[in-house]
Formats: sequence, C-alpha cells, structure tokens
Amino acid sequence: MSASQERQHAPPGVRTRRLANWAVFGAGVLLLGAFGMTASRSSADEGKQIQAPALDEKPGQATGVAILAGGCFWGVQGVFQHVEGVTSAVSGYAGGDKATAEYRKIGSGTTGHAETVRITYDPRKISYGRILQIYFSVAHDPTELNRQGPDVGTQYRSAIFPTNAEQASVAKSYIAQLNQAHAFSAAIVTTIEPGRPFYPAEDYHQDYLTQHPTNPYIVINDLPKIENLKRILPEMYRPTPVLVAATGKGG
Repeated sequence: MSASQERQHAPPGVRTRRLANWAVFGAGVLLLGAFGMTASRSSADEGKQIQAPALDEKPGQATGVAILAGGCFWGVQGVFQHVEGVTSAVSGYAGGDKATAEYRKIGSGTTGHAETVRITYDPRKISYGRILQIYFSVAHDPTELNRQGPDVGTQYRSAIFPTNAEQASVAKSYIAQLNQAHAFSAAIVTTIEPGRPFYPAEDYHQDYLTQHPTNPYIVINDLPKIENLKRILPEMYRPTPVLVAATGKGG
C-alpha cells in the first residue's frame, strides 16, 4: 500500500497530523538537498555510543524474542532487520487489547497500545542485552516521553515488553546502569511492561522502510538510524535486511 493509501486509512486527526508532518519533512528534504547535506534527526541523543549492559541473559536458549516500542515502528523494524543474528522483525502493537490492535484505532492514543516490533533472534549470535544496546543507542531516543521526533502520543512511547522475568531484570538493570552513567542528556523514560501480548500490524506496514526508501518521513527519520547502526556498531550490521516478505513470519 502506498503512503497516500496508508494515510487514508488513519483516523482524521492522525491523518491531518501526518499530512502536516510530511509536508514539513518534504520541505526539509528539499532544503537539505539544496545544501548538499545528509538528512538527520536533531535529537542530541540520537545515535549515541553507549556501554553494553553489565547484566545480560544467560546463554542456552534456542531462540530469543524481544518486544520493543520506540516510536513509529517503520524505523525500529528497519534497524533490527539489519542486525546480525536477528531472524525476524515484525511490526505490530502491544500494550492494549486484541480488539483495538489495528492502526486506525491505536492512532487515537487511547487504546494503551504502542507501535511495537517483535524481534526474533539467535542467542548464539546476539544476546537480549545487545538487542537492548541497539534499541537504546540507535533505534530511538529513550529520553522522549510519549513521542519520537514529530510523532506525538502514547502510541509512540518508549517501552519494553519483556517475555519473561529474566528479560525484565536485564532491562531494569540496564536502564539503571545507563542513568547512573549519565549516558543521555536526560533521564531514560522507557517503561517496562510485562505480560502484554504482541499483535502483528497490517501487511502494508511490514518492511515499510525497505519498500519506501524515498518516502520523506523515512529519509529524514529512519534511514539515519541505519547509518548510525553501521557507524556505531559495525560488527552488528548486516547489509541485506531480513524481511517479513521473505521469511513469511508476519503472524
């Protein structure tokens, strides 16, 4: 589905805001192109080199699953699709009920859902703690409350949905570690929300970054995240993304 079709499926308030945001983004792209600059986000905490977690999950799992929210899921999914050891990254919703797990409803900001990505990974190649390191350093700005960049609302909150007690412990310890080290310019506002099921998003949201690389929103907000991954954590970067369309693991 095209970007214009996607906007037509959003609630009126969300559609108006998206149109306004994208108009600004389009103007920004033109200005940046005129000055020969690379598009990038303005946040001081975007793309930071941060320490790895002191506490991590114990080895031994055959497959790991991390469920993370950090703003628009297009960019978060795109980042993790380029991470070595990740076997699947699916955009979806978590935090609310199954009945409201659809784009037109979560756009109201009243469903409890956040735009979320379910990341399946091989623990022999990458750990849960390292997934969180990428999440905090590259995928989003964890100091922004109920928003990311131009997107505002609880559906864009920074949230971790641990799938077990060990993940919850690792996430809590890592947030405390980063706050104590003053890794960011402000305190981390990421919430830890256990016991919340994940619901896959509509098909047209899957692999959105790869399918729409020239979309102004993607160019300004999301492609720089891929570049930051390559720059900050080159050993974790994979040039060819693992796509939902190729794996068939969207459900």
